[in-house]
Amino acid sequence: MAGNVKSAEQQAATYRQASIVAIGLAALTFLEYLMAGSETFDSPVFLTIVAFIKAALVVYFFMHIYRLWREDEH
Repeated sequence: MAGNVKSAEQQAATYRQASIVAIGLAALTFLEYLMAGSETFDSPVFLTIVAFIKAALVVYFFMHIYRLWREDEH
């Protein structure tokens, strides 16, 4: 029974983390939209930096790239 509780807690933590990352990606997308319409920050450099941040979040959290360097747990 304790195994199920731990599993449910892990699942809740995973959903919470995915939700936070998804909200962060949405916020960065909105920031890109504002930057593209701005006279001050419409430089491709700023937009590229935000795009790289978004790509890094997707690769790290949703593609689970961090598992490549982690030892297998048995």
